[in-house]
Amino acid sequence: MGEWFNKNVIPKILAFVNTKAVQAIKDGMVYTMPLLIVGSIFLILANLPIKAAADALANAGITNIFNQAYGATFSISAIIAVVGISYTYAKLEGQEPLSGAMIALAVFFLLQPSSITSENGDVVGNIIQKDWTAGKGMIGAILIGLIVGWAYSWFLKKNIKIKMPEGVPTGVANAFSGLIPAVVIVVTATIIHGIFSIGLHTTAIELIYKVIQIPLQGMTDSLGGAILMCFAGPFLWIFGVHGSTIVGGIMSGLLQANSLENQAILDKGMELTVANGGHIVTAQFYDQFINVTGAGLTIGLVIYLVAFAKSKQLKTLGNLELVPALFNINEPILFGLPVVMNPMLAVPFIAMPVISCVIQYAALATGLCPLYGGVMVPWTCPPIISGFLVGGWRSALLQLVIFIISFFVYMPFVRRLDKDALIAEQNAATNADDDDW
Repeated sequence: MGEWFNKNVIPKILAFVNTKAVQAIKDGMVYTMPLLIVGSIFLILANLPIKAAADALANAGITNIFNQAYGATFSISAIIAVVGISYTYAKLEGQEPLSGAMIALAVFFLLQPSSITSENGDVVGNIIQKDWTAGKGMIGAILIGLIVGWAYSWFLKKNIKIKMPEGVPTGVANAFSGLIPAVVIVVTATIIHGIFSIGLHTTAIELIYKVIQIPLQGMTDSLGGAILMCFAGPFLWIFGVHGSTIVGGIMSGLLQANSLENQAILDKGMELTVANGGHIVTAQFYDQFINVTGAGLTIGLVIYLVAFAKSKQLKTLGNLELVPALFNINEPILFGLPVVMNPMLAVPFIAMPVISCVIQYAALATGLCPLYGGVMVPWTCPPIISGFLVGGWRSALLQLVIFIISFFVYMPFVRRLDKDALIAEQNAATNADDDDW
């Protein structure tokens, strides 16, 4: 089965993953992370859990300043995504990327609402709504980034561009090279906007949100969708494919959109619950409970190796992996034990993320633990601390419970592995003594 999968399925998965579109999404979405992490710091400061401190900051007007910084980072995540994806796509095509990114940005603004109606019925025009530059506009940003990146690169690859004489500064030459693609792409986007606005009384971004993004978010937010996502990563890892990168790259846009929409509920002063439209499966759901301590939640495996392994080889490997595991890095044990291509450890390695998914989903759906807002932490943030930052003490406690479960899930499998390794070491020592004699 494994040989057949490696021969017939893995090449197709890798071919899909290595397409420019998937790479552009995966690498382009990374550009949003620094701002989201910085914005999370201001979000925490603006919502301190200590009432006296929070009141003091609010009375001094400092909370509004923190909220301004939070809004300037979180609320432009879709803008960063459309720029990052189109930039990365053009770069992968070997073209000058910045001009393509700027065209994509223009199209992104062109295809979204530019006015809003107040409660009194007054229409306020010439505006940019932060709803569409954050979570609600994320899928639109991804699609526009890919389409514009592809169209811009196509024009340049076909030499459909204005060529400047030798000696013209590179910046000027690049600007004129992108002129024809810019005209065609922006004019096309304008026609599309006109069709949607006049014919359908909506905008392209709004339609994408209703027809594509909402159903996709609903799929990710279902228990079945969550289980599939959590199963896919470690399953691919077993065959030597970096499942975390693949699943994270494909799902990051949707999971971020879920997180940002949850934060939007809180920003409106509403309680963040499923009944109020809150999402269960978010970026934090995946990063802090499925990939925490590394793919496969291998912290239980590491703890067994450190505390109970009798084989010198496995105990040494556990000691080496303990510190990296606390920063969510487990490649040393994936390839050193190894876990990859190891039938003995495949079952717990694949099962543990799914178990964590089901437990966490139940805890969030029932209100036992709070839904996650917009707070993002770096992927290297140590467990327990990360749980506390994204969801408070109950989320930190949930992480601890899942780590304890991971120990017992891995224990029977790693115990057998340790026993075999110990026998091999004893046999090797006996043979060495016989050779000396």
